[in-house]
Amino acid sequence: MSKKRNEMRGPVALLAILAAPGVAWAQNCALCYTQAASAGSRMIAALRSGILILVLPPMLICLGITWMAYKKRNQFNEDHEEGLLEERSQENISN
Repeated sequence: MSKKRNEMRGPVALLAILAAPGVAWAQNCALCYTQAASAGSRMIAALRSGILILVLPPMLICLGITWMAYKKRNQFNEDHEEGLLEERSQENISN
């Protein structure tokens, strides 16, 4: 029973986070809130697209850095191992 309970903690925690009220996630300044509330539908649409425009580049940059780090994660070790293999093969040739 204990193992089953431990397996359920992750999904339950995720569900609790996603079910949190929107007010808890929308902690912003009063001026921004009043400006957005008094704006028309075109202004609200522009605000939403502006948020997407401001979020996408940093997210793509972070994904690119993560991808590059993942691809290069063993490069130093591989270069070091290749150098050791070359040294050993040269020692074997000279002996």
